[in-house]
Amino acid sequence: MHKSLQFILVGLAAMSGLTIAPTIAAAQDLELRLGPGGVGVYDRDRDRYDRYDRRGPRGCDPDDALDIARSEGLRRAQIVRMSPRSIVVQGMTRRGPERMVFANRRGCPEI
Repeated sequence: MHKSLQFILVGLAAMSGLTIAPTIAAAQDLELRLGPGGVGVYDRDRDRYDRYDRRGPRGCDPDDALDIARSEGLRRAQIVRMSPRSIVVQGMTRRGPERMVFANRRGCPEI
């Protein structure tokens, strides 16, 4: 009886140790910050992903602008100019040289 009780206690200790191990590993991205407001806990991953999810990716990706221009029929498309407001893509069509201007916002709307 004494041996079986020991096996049960060892088994329970091993199971509780397995449940504690992932909790300790997940706590590596937590920081304790001392400041004028006192001590605070800061989760680095939560802040980064929440910020990205709320606003989404910023601007128009140049590769997306090239893909849109190619799907509209522009051959040998290349980016000619990028500014904070727009992306200019130039290429060839059947009628000759052509350029497309995209707003530098999410979704790459054509101007």
